[in-house]
Amino acid sequence: MKLLEGNTVLVTGASTGIGRAAAIGAAQHGADVAINYANSDRSAASCVAEIEALGQRAITVKGDVADPQTAQDFVARAVEAFGKVDVKVSNAGICPFHAFLDMPADVVERTFKVNLHGAYFMVQGAAQQMVKQGHGGSIVAVSSISALVGGEYQTHYTLTKAGVHSLMQSTAIALGKHGIRCNSVLPGTILTEINKDDLADVEKREYMEKRVPLGRLGASEDLAGPIVFLASDMAAYVTGAALRVDGGMYVNLQ
Repeated sequence: MKLLEGNTVLVTGASTGIGRAAAIGAAQHGADVAINYANSDRSAASCVAEIEALGQRAITVKGDVADPQTAQDFVARAVEAFGKVDVKVSNAGICPFHAFLDMPADVVERTFKVNLHGAYFMVQGAAQQMVKQGHGGSIVAVSSISALVGGEYQTHYTLTKAGVHSLMQSTAIALGKHGIRCNSVLPGTILTEINKDDLADVEKREYMEKRVPLGRLGASEDLAGPIVFLASDMAAYVTGAALRVDGGMYVNLQ
């Protein structure tokens, strides 16, 4: 059964990592996909190729989510190509690890603009189009278990992910009357470009693995199923929810 048959799905930060897995997962379930990306033209093109190999249509729209205009352009291009927006997956994010006491102001500001401002304006742009269409929709934001716990070298990052989680709760209320559902996924430690340097430390990686009851760190593909589920009618009565996808790490306090 294809859960997103005939849908148009928009994914930010989709050339690599969780965004790419979500885009391909949506295509596997019958969706046409518009992907936003910031840097790698080659990675974006290969993502489109994978989607097209599945028999679905795809377009790329390059742009920095920190610029509010990028959201308007992304939605407009998707509507031009596919005629509508059914699902929005807000995924773009950065986490340049740094100690708190000497955190550069520009690192804080850039992290806020990409992770939180970018999510806000992308969600708003997609919601505006969904309301205009008049047949509801689904928004899934990629938060993090960092929304629920602290991180010594992530003081600028954790609060943005808490903000994304809160954004989905508030927009669930604001958009429910329009038939638009808003939910978040909270990944645990997932091997992506964001943390590859940090986890190159073998001792640290082994420590993180031991904290996970399922015995391994996550892969980007582990998020595809939960995102597709929340985006689909299988979750028709789910809104304002947060689904942890962390192998049990959050509940392991011992």
